[in-house]
Amino acid sequence: MGKALSRDNVLRVSLLALAAANGAAIAAPALAQDTPAPVAEAADDNAATIVVTARRREERLLEVPIAVTTFSGETLSQQGAIDLTDLANATPNVTLETSRGTNSTLSAFIRGVGQQDPVSGFEQGVGIYLDDVYLNRPQAAVLDIYDVDRIEVLRGPQGTLYGRNTIGGAVKYVTKQLPQEASVTIKGTYGSYDQADGIITASAPVGSLARIGGSFARLSRGGFGTNKTTGLANYNKDIWAARSTFELGGYGEPGLLRISGDYTKDNSNPRGGHRLIPALVSGTPLLSNVYDSQGALNDPKQYVEAYGVSANGTLEVGGGFTIRSITSWRKDGSASPIDFDALPAVDVDVPALYYNDQFSQETQLLFDNGGKLKGMVGAYYLTASADTLFDVRLFTTIAGITAYTEADVDTDTYAIFGDFTYDFSPQISLSLGGRYTWDKRQAHILRQNYLGGGSPTFGGAGAAFGAASTNFRGSSEFDKFTPRISLSYKPTRDHNIYASFSQGFKGGGFDPRGVGVNAPDLNHDGTLQDSEIASYLSFKPETVDSYEVGYKGNLFNGRAYVALAAFRMDYHDVQIPGSAGCTVGGIATFCGIITNAGKARFQGIEAESNIRIARDFLASGDRLSLAGTFGYIDAKYGKYVTQIAGVGPVDVAPYRKVQNTPKITWSSTLAYMVPVGAGTVNFSTTVSYRSKTYQFEIPNPYIDQNGYALWDASLVYIAPNKRWSLGVHGKNLTDKRYKTSGYTFMGADAVTGALQMVGGKLVPTLGKEGTLTAFYGNPRQVFATASFHF
Repeated sequence: MGKALSRDNVLRVSLLALAAANGAAIAAPALAQDTPAPVAEAADDNAATIVVTARRREERLLEVPIAVTTFSGETLSQQGAIDLTDLANATPNVTLETSRGTNSTLSAFIRGVGQQDPVSGFEQGVGIYLDDVYLNRPQAAVLDIYDVDRIEVLRGPQGTLYGRNTIGGAVKYVTKQLPQEASVTIKGTYGSYDQADGIITASAPVGSLARIGGSFARLSRGGFGTNKTTGLANYNKDIWAARSTFELGGYGEPGLLRISGDYTKDNSNPRGGHRLIPALVSGTPLLSNVYDSQGALNDPKQYVEAYGVSANGTLEVGGGFTIRSITSWRKDGSASPIDFDALPAVDVDVPALYYNDQFSQETQLLFDNGGKLKGMVGAYYLTASADTLFDVRLFTTIAGITAYTEADVDTDTYAIFGDFTYDFSPQISLSLGGRYTWDKRQAHILRQNYLGGGSPTFGGAGAAFGAASTNFRGSSEFDKFTPRISLSYKPTRDHNIYASFSQGFKGGGFDPRGVGVNAPDLNHDGTLQDSEIASYLSFKPETVDSYEVGYKGNLFNGRAYVALAAFRMDYHDVQIPGSAGCTVGGIATFCGIITNAGKARFQGIEAESNIRIARDFLASGDRLSLAGTFGYIDAKYGKYVTQIAGVGPVDVAPYRKVQNTPKITWSSTLAYMVPVGAGTVNFSTTVSYRSKTYQFEIPNPYIDQNGYALWDASLVYIAPNKRWSLGVHGKNLTDKRYKTSGYTFMGADAVTGALQMVGGKLVPTLGKEGTLTAFYGNPRQVFATASFHF
C-alpha cells in the first residue's frame, strides 16, 4: 500500500472531517413523494421514469406513499413564476401569500394548518426550507425564484422526515447543483409596471473535484398604485440578492460537500392597505384604485435584510450506509411602518422592527444496501432568537398615547427521529417512523404606555406613563413523541395503493402582545402572582392526527399519470393568535389575544393528473398535454371556547371559520410543444380557481374574499441545446381584483361575530376612524424574458 492517499480517500477524509466539525449527532429530515406539476414537458414523463429522493433515497415516483407536488426549475422558468406564492395556484389545498402590510413575509397554510401572525412567539405551521435548512421565521420567506433546481410542496405532517414545525406540511426550495463545466447564464426580464429584472449565474471547475459559482439578481418593479399621502409607489419591488456556492465531490464520487451563502436586501416601499369604509370621524372618502393607499406612516424606513451560510455534506461510508450533515446559521432584520388605518391621521399606526437569528445542526445516517430494509435515523438541534419591537400609536384616541411592546423570544429545540421501510414482497411495503421533540421557550415581554408621542425606540418624544402593564420573564418546556406508519400495496409496477397515519406537533409559548395586568387573580388574594401572569400569557402546544389513503398510477401505457388522496386530520388545541381593542388601566388601547381552540376537523380529497393527449398530430415531434389539480377540504371547528366578559367561557365553534382555507381549489393547464427549426416552441395556459376564503376565524363581509379564477399564459422559444430562449408571459390576464389579507378592528358580537352598528355606522374598537383595510393580489402583468447560456 502506498503512502499517498487516493483521490477517493482524500474526499472521504475531507467529508468526515466536515461531519465531525458539524457535530456528532445523527439526524434526518427528508423529502416526500413527488407528483409532477402541470408543465409542457411533464406530460411525456410518467412514474416509471421519474426518480425521486422523497425519503432520502432514490425511488420511483409511484413508490413513495406521501402527497407532494414538485415544480422543476425549468417548468417555473417557462411559466414565468416570480416567487413562492405563485405555486399555490397549481397545488391543491395550499395557500401561500405575502402577509398583510409586508413585501416579503410569508403566510403559509396546507390542508387548513398554518399561521399568518409574524410576531415573535408564534411559530409557523408549515415548514419552509432553503436547501434543507429550516427557516425559523416567516420574515424574508417569500423567496424569489431564480437559480432553482426544484421546489416541492409536501402536504400533511412530515416530522419523521423533516425538521421543526411541519405539522401541516413543508415547502422545500432547492437551488441548482453547480455543473462540471464552466458556465455563464444571463437572464433579463422587462414588463408592465416597469418590471426590470436581471440575473447573472456563473460557475467554473476548480481542479477535477471542486467547483465554485454564484448568482446575482436585481429584481425591480414600479408600484401597482400610489400612496396619496407620501407620494411613494405602493406595491413596488426593489430587491438585490446574491447566492454563492462551493462544491467538492459529487458526480459519481462517494461524497459531496456543498457550502453555500445567500444574501437578500429588500428596499421596497411600505405596502399600504386599501380602506374598505370611509373614515368614521374625518369622513375621508375611499380611493377608487384598490392598490392606492393614503397612510402617512413612513418611519422607520421599510427594509428587509436576510443572509445565511450553510454546509451540507454527504458521504457514502460503505455497506449501504451514508452520513449526511447539514449545518446552518441565518440572520435577518426588517423594519415595517404599518399604517393599519391607511389614513393621514395617526389613528392606528404601528412602526415595527423584527430581528431574528438561528443556528441549526442536523446529522443523518441513511441505510440502503439494495435489500428489503431501507431507512434512516437522525437528530436535529435548533437555537433561535426572535425579537419583535413595535408601537401602537392611537393619537386620535388620547393625544399622543402609545402602547409599546418588546417581545424577545428564544427557542431551543432538540429532536431524534427515524423512518424505515421494509419490503415484505415486491408488492407490499411497510414504513414505520417516529420523532421525539423537546422544545424550550424563553420569553421576555415588556409592555409600556407612553404619552405625548411614540416610544424612544422609534425616535418618539413620548414619556413613560404609569407602570409597565407587562414585564414578564418566563420559560416553558414541551416534549412530544409523534409516530408515522404507512402501508403500500403495488399490484404492478405502475400502480400503488397506500394508507398512512401520522401525527404532528407544534410547541406552545407566550403571547408576545399579552397584557399582564389583565391576568385574572386566580387565588383571589388581591395580588397578581408571577405564576398567574405566566398562565394568562401562555398557550399550549397543538397536535394533529392525520389519516390518508391514496392511489398513484400510470395509465394507458404511460400516457397518463394520476394521483388521488383522501385525508382526515383531527386537530387539537389549535393555536389562534390575534389582537383587539381593549382597556388597560382605564385607557382604551391594544391587547393580544391567544386562544387554544379545543379541536378542529379537516377532511377532504386531492387529485392531480398529467395526460398526454396527442403526439405527432399537427407536426412531427409535437406534443399536446393536459394537467390538472383539484382539492376539496371540509374544515370545521368542533370546539372553540372563548372567554366573554360577564359571561365566562362559551363554545362559539358554530360561528367560526378556518382561515385561509378555501373549500375548493383547482387548476387546469393546457400545454403544447412543437419543434420549430432546430429549437422548440412551448405554449401553456393555466386557469386556477379558489373558492371563498376567510381571512380570520370570525367571518367578515368586508375583507373575506369570494371565489375567483385567475388566467395565466406563456409562450417560450428555446433554441437548440438551450443556448438561448425568448418568452412572453401573462399573469392574471383578466385583471381580477382579489383580496389576500386585511386588518379589522371593528365591534362585533362576541358569540356570532356579526359586525355591530350604532346609528347606522360600524363601531371601531381601536382608534376612532375605523380600521377595515385590505391587501390585494397582483393585477394583470405581461412581461418578456430573454436568457443566454454560454
